[in-house]
Amino acid sequence: MTKRRLIHLGITVVLVMLGVIGMRALTASKPEMKKRKPTVPVPMVRTINVKTGPQAVHILGEGTVRPLREINLIPQVGGKVVYVSPALVNGGRFSKGDTLLRIDPVDYEIAVTLAEAKVKNSESLLRLAEEEAAAAREEWRLLHADDSKSEEKPPPLVAKEPQLAAATAGLKADRADLDRALLNLGRTVLKTPFAGRVSQEDVGIGQYVSPGQPLANLYSIEAAEIVVPLEDEDAFWFHIPGFTPGKNAGSSAAVRARIAGRELLWSGKVVRTEGKLDERTRTINVIVRVEKPYAKKPPLAVGLFVTVDIQGRTLPNAALIPRSALHEGNVVWVVDSDNRLRFREVEVGRVQGDEALVEAGLEDGEAVVTTLLKVVTDGMAVRTAPVKEEARL
Repeated sequence: MTKRRLIHLGITVVLVMLGVIGMRALTASKPEMKKRKPTVPVPMVRTINVKTGPQAVHILGEGTVRPLREINLIPQVGGKVVYVSPALVNGGRFSKGDTLLRIDPVDYEIAVTLAEAKVKNSESLLRLAEEEAAAAREEWRLLHADDSKSEEKPPPLVAKEPQLAAATAGLKADRADLDRALLNLGRTVLKTPFAGRVSQEDVGIGQYVSPGQPLANLYSIEAAEIVVPLEDEDAFWFHIPGFTPGKNAGSSAAVRARIAGRELLWSGKVVRTEGKLDERTRTINVIVRVEKPYAKKPPLAVGLFVTVDIQGRTLPNAALIPRSALHEGNVVWVVDSDNRLRFREVEVGRVQGDEALVEAGLEDGEAVVTTLLKVVTDGMAVRTAPVKEEARL
């Protein structure tokens, strides 16, 4: 038993020694590791090629469409309603001169008949007064034919001049009553002063209406207006008749809205500003007018919220770049011919939406960096990705 243990122990010692010898041999044959400095990766950036040239300034705003004219349909005479036009409903459309409503005219026709009779009577009285006055003057002439003062006119009372004046005035008054009766008769028919639509109505056949009672609300459709609140500085870039210098027509504007699942466009024009600036926001309310807003379907409906793009002055040699490419201090990053990133200070004319309009500082064809880098230095090496798009004119 002891002999077997000695044999096992001897084998174990031999294996351990062989392992140590092998480990030393492997360690001795291992090549020495050389220290290397890690390479710094060159960042990749995306650029756009600048294109310079004439560039129009665009002023963006928003507003709600409102009618050019809006009135209440109000009768000037009272009575029972005997006719209501089919167009006199909420949303109804009518043309200029259409009859929307009639009031029972019988009472007013009777008033016209009575006024006409009074005029006839007054005409008769005036004729009688004229004949009596003529007879009185003739009698005076015959009585004073041999008098040295026969050329003098008879006294007013003798010539019945007061009676003649009273008859004349009575006829004028009765004719005025007739004109008023005819006017009231005409007012029993309510016609539209313009082409438009009904936004609200509250009247029906058989209803009694009083003078001054609002029956409906009407608005015109020959033109629509949008009130666009803008900053005071924005008025420098475009022309507002009566507000900015010059006598030319107002600047053109594009009105856009999404309605009935479609993106639609209308042409408009700046026509004026509202009477005063907003005291709270210190903004100018610019009025943009669109002619014939209901000419196409869907129309530029009243109450629709729209965006307005006003075309302003044109800069002769400018470039439009993404706003994200403009950094603090009006600096842009430009990649030169050696693929080095350079800081370039530029003159910014206006920032509009997601774009910046650069008036000076960039040359045509230069590559402007649009990628945002966390660490950047002037002159650092960069790699450029394929050009995504060109900065548009």
